[in-house]
Amino acid sequence: EQDIDLLNKDLQPLKSFVLNGGTPAAAALHLARTVARRAERLMVALAQDPAEHVNREALKYINRVSDFLFVAARAVNDNGKADVLWVPGKNR
Repeated sequence: EQDIDLLNKDLQPLKSFVLNGGTPAAAALHLARTVARRAERLMVALAQDPAEHVNREALKYINRVSDFLFVAARAVNDNGKADVLWVPGKNR
């Protein structure tokens, strides 16, 4: 949480969705974030099954990991200046 706050404090507020991309390092962080989100969705799906036990703290942790990776990608993208922003009707 502290690292997220530290990285986030100098970033410009978001006014649009951020698409994967930017610098090579940011693109790699965005890719890692999508993998973490996929793992989170799988954990949530497993948690819906009464036969499965999913640790609630692990679920919270994987959520925070993906949030950290998003903020880290923005920080690596020149503090958000090199972010690839979604423009309605212009990109997908």
